[in-house]
Amino acid sequence: MALDERKGVWKSGKGRGRKFTKGRQYDDDALAEVQSLLGAHPRNRDLLIEFLHLIQDKHGHLSAAHLRALAEEMRLSMAEIYEVASFYAHFDVVKEDEVPPPALTIRVCDSLSCELAGAQALKEALEDGLDASEVRVLRAPCMGRCDTAPVLEIGHNHIDHATPDKVQAAVLAGDTHAHIPDYETFFEYEKTGGYASFLKLQQGGNWEDVQALIKESGLRGLGGAGFPSGTKWGFVRGNAGPRYLAVNGDEGEPGTFKDRYHLERTPHLFLEGMLIAAWAVEAERCYIYMRDEYPAVLEILRREIAALEQAGIAPAGFIELRRGAGAYICGEESAMIESIEGKRGLPRHRPPYVAQVGLFGQPTLVHNIETLHWIARICREGPEVLNSTEKNGRIGLRSYSVSGRVANPGVHLLPAGSTITDIIEAAGGMMSGHVFKAYQPGGPSSGLLPASINDVPLDFDTLQPLGSFIGSAAVVVLSDQDSAKEAALNMLRFFEDESCGQCTPCRVGCEKAVKLMQADTWDQPLLEELCTAMGDASICGLGQAAPNPIRMVMTHFKDEV
Repeated sequence: MALDERKGVWKSGKGRGRKFTKGRQYDDDALAEVQSLLGAHPRNRDLLIEFLHLIQDKHGHLSAAHLRALAEEMRLSMAEIYEVASFYAHFDVVKEDEVPPPALTIRVCDSLSCELAGAQALKEALEDGLDASEVRVLRAPCMGRCDTAPVLEIGHNHIDHATPDKVQAAVLAGDTHAHIPDYETFFEYEKTGGYASFLKLQQGGNWEDVQALIKESGLRGLGGAGFPSGTKWGFVRGNAGPRYLAVNGDEGEPGTFKDRYHLERTPHLFLEGMLIAAWAVEAERCYIYMRDEYPAVLEILRREIAALEQAGIAPAGFIELRRGAGAYICGEESAMIESIEGKRGLPRHRPPYVAQVGLFGQPTLVHNIETLHWIARICREGPEVLNSTEKNGRIGLRSYSVSGRVANPGVHLLPAGSTITDIIEAAGGMMSGHVFKAYQPGGPSSGLLPASINDVPLDFDTLQPLGSFIGSAAVVVLSDQDSAKEAALNMLRFFEDESCGQCTPCRVGCEKAVKLMQADTWDQPLLEELCTAMGDASICGLGQAAPNPIRMVMTHFKDEV
């Protein structure tokens, strides 16, 4: 038989071949829309979260078609895009067979201060009074506005002291955008001597002299850890560059709002402090990571960074503003760095520390907003701006975020040696009809202390003997009308929601703790065993500190559990 008469496999096929790669195909229209949104932005991997925001802001959700198109445009796998998009609470991922969310979303804060002010009743009233097909009502963690509780966000517009009537009025008026408060602009700041210190240092200053001033002032990191601020500079400079500065503006600890307070009033004190710190460590670029719950602050920073560039104070592109997406865990410095790199905010194992291997694998200086605010003031006014204040044997000043059952909640700048009695007095005393019962000295991670412990300074190192700590100085005051047990449950529900899930002790521990705490009578031996496992084995501070509210309620409020 001749070769051309045999039926070989080469003649049995239909001859069409495969036109596409296997898997989900991208849609041409969706790709064109994504390309238009991204514009001239470089398709860098670290900009993924920024690009997801562009799509979410434009369409109100992230469709499967747009995610696939973004993967194609960025030359990333669909798995990488999806795992990042689904990690953050402010992204709404909609699969092919799912219905997109309504055009308008209302997020009702249910953290401790807002719950004390009636957030649950407010949420229920909104769910009953609004059309669910047009408006979506969600619970949300702390929005950093505890002084005006209860608070909710309509789109990007925050409603303080929220009521159903205020919400209805805003919905009818289409008032869904952030309201920018009056603040000190670049030109106003410059007129009062702003940036003179930074420019003088640039022209021939010695970084070690500035470091000595910072150390002399006694300034410590005000994001919660309390590490001596000037000491960090030497650690970072001791490593070969390029080096970066990352600013942690993700103050997600419930009860904390001091950074927002400063940024909505004097953003340039922070910006000048940042530029001084960047100069001190010879950083090649500054990254400001700002939580998405602060839309007004994000807009202020966009405007004022542009003003700095226009004035020649900072080169174009030297300061990059990155927008968080609703993840409390990104307040942990290594998780924040992962997020700046466009990834899920999973804390890294340490060592190495970020001063050695940080952003993009390079030495990175991480500072908090308020810390940089004080660095600028120290360089302008000298170290005595802090170290000249002494109270109860403690040196310096603290910005206490005070909320709960006090007459005048807000940010109160007080001596670092202030006790809870001093802080309540500064906040106008207790609300009418309320008697002081307990307080949270530094956010949920610090647990609850009883009113009887009222003579201890709320500062670094003073609360550790009590099983607590000052953290970010987020003080929430409870009264005789509140339940310590219910307050602790609120805190653990927050940790359960915000655990990144990377490690089992935190992921499973928070979930089990919430279930055990819902019982009428707590199984205290089992809860203590669970607390020990979480504290000993969790990767980062979230899981390690989550047991504090449980333990302190069992210690100080035994009659409730």
